[in-house]
Amino acid sequence: MPPTILITRPEPGASRFIAALRDLPGGDLPLVRSPVLAIEPQGSLPDLEGVRWLIFTSQHGVFRFAQLSARRDIPAYAVGDTTAQAAQEAGMHAISCAGDARDLLARIAADGATGPMLHLRGTHAAADVAGALTAAGIVASEAVLYAQRPLPLSDAARACLTGTAPVIAPVFSPRSAAALLEGIQVTAPLVILAISRAAADRVPKGAAQACIVAGQPDAVGMVRAWPDALAEAYRLEGTMRAQ
Repeated sequence: MPPTILITRPEPGASRFIAALRDLPGGDLPLVRSPVLAIEPQGSLPDLEGVRWLIFTSQHGVFRFAQLSARRDIPAYAVGDTTAQAAQEAGMHAISCAGDARDLLARIAADGATGPMLHLRGTHAAADVAGALTAAGIVASEAVLYAQRPLPLSDAARACLTGTAPVIAPVFSPRSAAALLEGIQVTAPLVILAISRAAADRVPKGAAQACIVAGQPDAVGMVRAWPDALAEAYRLEGTMRAQ
């Protein structure tokens, strides 16, 4: 059987990523959707008076800000290209830092940008951006605008992971990587396509036969790494047939 693609990313990122895969060789493989996190509104937007820069480390922060405020005059630093694009589509001027939180902090320092800055994030964050900025002498604060609630895998997703055909599972955060295989005894040859090394490290040891880490920690990097993940899946399929 051909490999199956298991998409665990919540919307709207899931559909965008799937659309990008469909234009690539192997992107038309059988596909199962089963988000492992639900994005839910939480918290409120603080007073924006005096804020010089917004900081977004995910597109979900952008979407919530756009829902809560009509302000589009405050420029933003975005952790990566996908988040920057979401901000620009919402009518904001956004600078992509094309990486992770470390790249974002380095870009802010290189630009000599000054605060006050406001980091709009979810309940779970990969890094304390506001704390790091404050330690560097930049006035910064944060606001939690959404929560990431765990979701159980669908029956179809469980069937994939406990079957015998290869599975390619893209994971877009350390938390989703950990949630993907929680409570499951994986029997399928599994290829993890991880957005970052931090995400890859959250996959239980021995659960995957191969792990491809994107060279750039965003959706663009994931798409670029897709051919390597696909090649690994077909290699595993060939090994199975040989056995």
